[in-house]
Amino acid sequence: MLMSVAILDGFKQSIEKKLTGFASHITVTNHDANYSYQANPIEKNEEIENKILKIQGVKHIQAIAIKAGLVKTMNDTYGVVLKGVGADYDWSFIEENIVRGNHFVVPQKETKPLKDVVISEEMAKKFNVDTGSYIYMYFIEEQTRMRKYKVVGIYNSSLSEFDKIYIYADIHDIERLNNWNYKDKEQFTGYEILINDFKKLDKVALDVNRKVGFRFDNKGNKLKISTIKELYPQIFDWLSLLNMNAAVLLIIMFFVASINMITALLILILERTNMIGLLKAIGSTNKSIRKIFIFNGLIILLKGLIWGNLITFAIILLQHYTHFIPLNPQIYYINYVPFSIDITKILLINIGMIILTFLVLLLPSMFITKIDPVKAIKFN
Repeated sequence: MLMSVAILDGFKQSIEKKLTGFASHITVTNHDANYSYQANPIEKNEEIENKILKIQGVKHIQAIAIKAGLVKTMNDTYGVVLKGVGADYDWSFIEENIVRGNHFVVPQKETKPLKDVVISEEMAKKFNVDTGSYIYMYFIEEQTRMRKYKVVGIYNSSLSEFDKIYIYADIHDIERLNNWNYKDKEQFTGYEILINDFKKLDKVALDVNRKVGFRFDNKGNKLKISTIKELYPQIFDWLSLLNMNAAVLLIIMFFVASINMITALLILILERTNMIGLLKAIGSTNKSIRKIFIFNGLIILLKGLIWGNLITFAIILLQHYTHFIPLNPQIYYINYVPFSIDITKILLINIGMIILTFLVLLLPSMFITKIDPVKAIKFN
């Protein structure tokens, strides 16, 4: 039971962390933006930024710009998406998943956009490039344009849906590619908002929506608030389904444990039939004798709980340091089984098992009331 809960929590937290690392918890975009990678821009607005930062639970806000394009290699052409980031971008997720090189740093005040990019390891293999190499991107519009970028970093998040399309670039370069206002008032695709606690996502999103959602910016554009759950519902539906699987598994385990405890107590009663007859003969009540056997059953249970907790924590620590239980990242978005220890859930499972097992043991202990002392003393 402890293992299944620890794996479920660890798995959900790992996937949520990876998704929010790419797409953040909450996004603020132009309400008129479509679902393509060529969205209508919004203007930088310090008033909106300050309102969002004052909301309880908001950790960080950053501007991004999106531009779709094609990468041309010697043998093939690949569709990718440039994700433009600025000096305010939180690189912690990429830093955790970078395998070679490093990310670029956008200066606070910039006169010329950087031509450095960070690509995924999956892309590096397809493009046959490494750090220090160059890639050529083409942007097909009314007039086809080409950009030459230098690869300065390579990451691997194990989220293949994102790894195969996202390239990190300078936000100012994308502003120029989209012919957005660059010098006077910065324009970009939208804001990404990071929060402190994923469990409070819906509440924080509602607060953001109240502050800035469906309001007009300086250009008369409405702002739209979207959460990571709304952007990728299929993944979160899948994670919700895992909760049901874990619940079914816990119920099955409880029934198995209950049957084992009932069997153990019946064997104890059978082995001590003579003792039960003798105790009844000298005046012991059924209630007092039942207490003796239930107490012994709980001692067996406590020994099992102690060993179960010790073994669980040993496996969790071993997996944490060695990752000896692997997973296929193409299916599970992570290359090893993750664990997460929630002390509250561990205590609830242990206490719950003690209470439920006590109630279950009341049933076999009732057989004691049916035992005749004369026959029990003669029982062999």
